[in-house]
Amino acid sequence: MEFTQPLYFLLLLLLIPYIMWYVLWRNRGKRKMEASLTISDAFAYKNAPVSLRVRMIHLPMIMRCVAFALIVCALARPQTHSAWDEKTVEGIDIMLAMDVSTSMLAEDLRPNRMEAAKDVAASFISDRANDNIGLTIFAGEAFTQCPMTTDHASLLNLLKGVRTDIAANGLISDGTAIGMGLANAVSRLKDSKAKSRVVILLTDGSNNMGDISPMTAAQIAKSLGIRVYTIGVGTNKVARYPMPVAGGVQYVNMPVEIDTKTLSNIAAVSDGNFYRATNNRELKQIYQDIDKLEKSRLNVKKFSKRYEAYQPFIIAALLALLLEILLRLTLLRRLS
Repeated sequence: MEFTQPLYFLLLLLLIPYIMWYVLWRNRGKRKMEASLTISDAFAYKNAPVSLRVRMIHLPMIMRCVAFALIVCALARPQTHSAWDEKTVEGIDIMLAMDVSTSMLAEDLRPNRMEAAKDVAASFISDRANDNIGLTIFAGEAFTQCPMTTDHASLLNLLKGVRTDIAANGLISDGTAIGMGLANAVSRLKDSKAKSRVVILLTDGSNNMGDISPMTAAQIAKSLGIRVYTIGVGTNKVARYPMPVAGGVQYVNMPVEIDTKTLSNIAAVSDGNFYRATNNRELKQIYQDIDKLEKSRLNVKKFSKRYEAYQPFIIAALLALLLEILLRLTLLRRLS
């Protein structure tokens, strides 16, 4: 803890004249004001026991001084230290590359492919607290939704906001650019110092867009020592798909066209694995299998923010003042 306004501590010097005044007033002035009894000799009272009330006679003054000192400490703005905490943990660098094309709205997984993929990915992220994990999304184009980070709360928040309507609304081109999605994820991992670097690529279609072919991106991943795990999501043959029509939605059967050969080749070239998920249970099991990847040591830096810490001083000062008032009104009460 540190005080950002230490000059306020000079106010503590005011306690010196107050204590001096209190001592002089007790020994001189107050003696004239109190009722007294004159006796010839006090020897008879020499061994008389001292009452609790007499022992506590100076406690209200002490409480006032303590309260004043605590208020001065609060005025000096106590704050916690803000510092970087560096530690070494076991982890792995992972980029999730997720297809967000409009076909991910198909409802062969519940409630649809997109939401099922997000739910399972969120559980996967939550279970790997020590990993650097990032997120790339792609349709006809690809971009990084979140760079690799150990701040998984922020990553999960960004994952929650992923929607397929970015392609439907024309924010990016619709389609499936697997090569672009993989290349974007690989570019985020190329400078990583981790021993294990992995891309988990999930799609429900075949490559039909983009300037980089999937196999070219896979070769780049292999040259950098990055393993790629590919997941083809969707049932076999046809899937129920909500087609927007005037005034509502009409469901149609959409053919499932997953390029399993290309996905298998990508995984094989980069020493990864190819998985096929036709329902929610299989998709969850795939992420559980990938969760068993080897771990490597990572240096993680965490930042602790400053916060104001005056509240305990104010509370303690109020308690001291209340105790002083309570003593004056009860145990140490004086008769006028």
